Amino acid sequence: MNKVNAFDVLKERGFIQQVTHEEPVRELLGKESVTFYIGFDPTADSLTIGHFLTVMAMAHMQRAGHRPIALIGGGTAMVGDPTGKTDMRKMLTREGIEHNSQCFKKQFEKFIDFEDGKAIMEDNANWLLKLNYVSFLREIGVHFSVNRMLTAECFKSRMEKGLSFLEFNYMIMQGYDFLELYRRHGCRIQLGGDDQWSNILAGADLIRRVEGAEAYGMTFTLLTTSEGKKMGKTESGAIWLDPEKTSPYDFYQYWRNVDDADVEKCLALMTFLPMDEVRRLGSLPGEKINEAKKALAFEMTKIIHGEEEAMKAQKAAEALFGGGGDSESIPTTEISQELLAEGLNILDALVMTGLAPSKGEARRLVTQGGITVNEQKVEAIDRTITDKDFEEGKAIIKKGKKSYHRLKVQ
Repeated sequence: MNKVNAFDVLKERGFIQQVTHEEPVRELLGKESVTFYIGFDPTADSLTIGHFLTVMAMAHMQRAGHRPIALIGGGTAMVGDPTGKTDMRKMLTREGIEHNSQCFKKQFEKFIDFEDGKAIMEDNANWLLKLNYVSFLREIGVHFSVNRMLTAECFKSRMEKGLSFLEFNYMIMQGYDFLELYRRHGCRIQLGGDDQWSNILAGADLIRRVEGAEAYGMTFTLLTTSEGKKMGKTESGAIWLDPEKTSPYDFYQYWRNVDDADVEKCLALMTFLPMDEVRRLGSLPGEKINEAKKALAFEMTKIIHGEEEAMKAQKAAEALFGGGGDSESIPTTEISQELLAEGLNILDALVMTGLAPSKGEARRLVTQGGITVNEQKVEAIDRTITDKDFEEGKAIIKKGKKSYHRLKVQ
């Protein structure tokens, strides 16, 4: 066992929100190697930055000598999780779930060591899809109080709109996952975002009732700004870990531009920098806080996309904002000479480059004066990009103050 207590590491870095039994959990993590799990519903083919926070916690735990189980919710994803949602999630096919799970595994392997059983990847479809309904009700359902379940925040928020019986089963299924992982792998602790607290309590309670054993739960802070807004969202959607969905440059830029008040928290939660360095960077005065933002953006991009991509993103940012660096690293879309000869409408260009998710949004950006081409403000939505806009075969479109994209002739 590593001498570092994982509980102290997570506490100091600001992860821990709630714990079922603080002292017993800290003591347990300090004296032996503990198997723990975090669940991930495979509702997309990439993890988001919101998932990444829990993956970082998993990495800290593993570094301190504990064994992670990444549980893919292949069974629960076929039902849908009501937690934090006002509407029911769409149900996925087994093929879609399997594809998404494989994508998750590739991303996990960048942060978690699965060699020689140091970490486990499980899929709850392995047991949930084989359950006999009547046996399950008799053996597991008997331990759940409907009155207590209805007090859970995840259900209360859905009661007015109507909570389906399908979703009502979710807590029981997740509780059963914890029991199954305890039986299969000796899993003692479930970790998750703070919105999972009710489900985690249900699982720990089920293990005590069925097996007469102690099980524990711990939740992490959700990734929010100092104003309480959810982080990791942009106009065009979520910040993804997949470079095809969110380019390393856009990823870098998002963290380079976080609010001053959020820099220290993000450095603590989303990087492995020592806490002395996190505190030093977080306390830099005035304009110097930009050095902390650069460190945050570089470290996060390096962890997720590798050092080479982080260097490229950094150079691209310097080319655009500092007058130096490497403009070749700026996100680029190639267009044909034929298209250019016809004239490329600015709305089409904004959608093509990903600077706007739709023509409607592109129209709004132009009418509000938020778009420039080669530093010249676009005044009208019928503006076309032609040969005249290209110097040395490229033109730079800018959205707002911080989003750039280069057009290059093939």
